[in-house]
Parts: sequence; structure tokens; C-alpha cells
Amino acid sequence: MSGRAGVPAGVRGSGRLAKALLVAFALAALGELVSVAADSRTGQLLAKPLLMPLLATYAAARGGPRTLVAALLFGWGGDVFLLSSADGAFLAGMGCFAAGHLCYLALFARRRTRRALALAAGYGLLLALTLVPLWPDLPAELRVPVAVYSLLLAAMAYRASGLGVLAGAGGAFFLVSDTLIATGVAEWPRPPAVDLWIMLTYLAAQALLTAGVLRAARRPGPGHE
Repeated sequence: MSGRAGVPAGVRGSGRLAKALLVAFALAALGELVSVAADSRTGQLLAKPLLMPLLATYAAARGGPRTLVAALLFGWGGDVFLLSSADGAFLAGMGCFAAGHLCYLALFARRRTRRALALAAGYGLLLALTLVPLWPDLPAELRVPVAVYSLLLAAMAYRASGLGVLAGAGGAFFLVSDTLIATGVAEWPRPPAVDLWIMLTYLAAQALLTAGVLRAARRPGPGHE
């Protein structure tokens, strides 16, 4: 049965569900940011595990590619692992985020940007300027994993720009967020309220990447898996 203005009731229902999920994600994100600012461990334990499942479900409700949903759920795994102080939790979390970046790269693989060479050079230079000075201050057992992860992250951020401004900004924010984390691992001096900046840029990254992929999926062009 068709709804008002010829819009099927099922389409309207799925649109309402998507909006509700987006509002729920925004509220969970706000709760997480307030908890980080207040240094509330309990608040973070409650809010952070909700973030990526809500965003992933929103993406699915909007008809997003399965690879996007997988990327966000790998992000959820990374979030949960990084809540733990157990041995190996940091590496496990980094592994989850790396898997998410591989999913994003699979989504971006067929896209091209007119500024590809300049962007590749810019991200390559930024990677070198960050990783080279960090290297001696990283724990020995983390140097190679961090280097491999950083290369994958920079590649994802570069390729995201081929999907448009939203995804490109998301990739850049992800790079900023993880660079701030890496400086903490290396025990470098960091700006005030750094944990809040890390979470704010991370949330912006995942939300913008999701919006960019969903927008691109509606445009004519190569399909997504």
C-alpha cells in the first residue's frame, strides 16, 4: 500500500527508523564526550560500546553497503578493546581498526580524484613527518605494528578523498585522532583535554565517512559490494 504523496509505507518506516538511529547515535556520542570531559569511567563504559553499533545499524537502515557496516563494526571492536587495560588490548584494538580501514579501502578502491598525485604526496609527507620522529620513542614491540597501521591509515585517508568532501574530511579526522593516540603511546607532550579531542575527531571521522559513503552510493557510478 502506498503512503502519502505516493511514498510506500515501508519506505517511510525505514526512513523514520534511520532518523531514530541517527538521533540515538548523536545522543550516545554526546554522552561519551561528556563522560570523557568529566573523566567518568562509568559513563564511558556505558556510552562508548553503543556508538558504532548504532551508526552501523543506521547505515544498514539507509541501505548502505555491507562493507561499510563491517568497517563500523570493526571500529566497535576497536573501541571495546581500547576500553580495557589488559595486556594485548591495545594491539587487539589496533588490529580491529586496521580491519576497518581495509573495509574502507575496499569501498574506495574504484574511486579516483583529480588531485590524486598531490594528495598522495601530501599524505606520504605527513606520514613520514609523524612516524620518523615518533619511532625511537615508541615501545619496541609496538614500532612495527604502529608503522604498518599508520601506512594503512594514511592510505585510507588518501583514498577517502576520492569519494568527495565528506569522506575526505572523515579520513583526515581519523588521521588526526590516531596521531594524537600515537603521541600518547610515545609519551610525548600533548595538548590539554587531549582525550576529548581524540574522541571528538574520531566520532567526526566515522560519521563523515559514513555520510560520504552513503551519499556516493546514491550517485550513478561504480557499484559497491
